[in-house]
Amino acid sequence: MPLTNPWLTEPTPTKRLDRERLEERILNLLSSQNMCVLATTGPDGPLATPVRYYSLGFTVLFTAASRSPKMRNVAADARVSVGIFAPLVGLASSRGAQLFGTARALDPGHPDRAHYWEAFRWENEHAERGRLLSEPPEDTPVVVEAERIVYTEHWLRREGFAPRQFWRR
Repeated sequence: MPLTNPWLTEPTPTKRLDRERLEERILNLLSSQNMCVLATTGPDGPLATPVRYYSLGFTVLFTAASRSPKMRNVAADARVSVGIFAPLVGLASSRGAQLFGTARALDPGHPDRAHYWEAFRWENEHAERGRLLSEPPEDTPVVVEAERIVYTEHWLRREGFAPRQFWRR
């Protein structure tokens, strides 16, 4: 049987991308997807929740009801992990990132709220729910600024780079 990607059978390279190229690839992934899995820890153990997100640089933003299980967990321990991945066709197309950071809920009086709120594209969701676009939502935005990122892209192997790359703020 012919191999579609014979370079996957070769030993895994260990070479690192320079910071600029790595950041470009991470930002491309973050801006080309809109769903993530938010991992929190609560009294019953880990909780992984699919969430629609927006990105602003290396920051992931989403809204959440303050009484939701994920927000109760964040209130108890704000350390979170966010998994973002592109659709997978095969090993060669494997591409994703795991972000680690601290979640911050930006209540109405928070000084950073207006800055981050501009990155939200709430109009589509409002239209889906039959709400007026003249009345912006009052949801609580949650911000996770990545402190470190583990980026995986197997296509990097073709260029002689390790498929797993590491970024720190």
